[in-house]
Amino acid sequence: MSPRYVARHPMTASRQLGGEMIVMSAGDSRLFTLNGVGAVIWTAADGVTPLSEIVAAAVCAGYDVDASVALQDAEAFVAELAEHGMMLVSDEPLASDGGPRP
Repeated sequence: MSPRYVARHPMTASRQLGGEMIVMSAGDSRLFTLNGVGAVIWTAADGVTPLSEIVAAAVCAGYDVDASVALQDAEAFVAELAEHGMMLVSDEPLASDGGPRP
């Protein structure tokens, strides 16, 4: 399986409040509340780090979870946010504007 790269959609805003991350889509003003693991993935989603590395370095290192289970859960989480237009997913690194890197 090829690496998956994830990035926050440029038309979203987010803020850490206590132990949760609140994310809002500027397009339709939808709000999402992310738990601790979701917030870790959201924060690390820079478009150039593969999701598998984010999970290994940030999720598995900070939480007691099996790497394969964590990656499966992260992929489902990212896919759900992508469906709602909150996150971008690609098979190649993404530029800061969400497009492919030159």
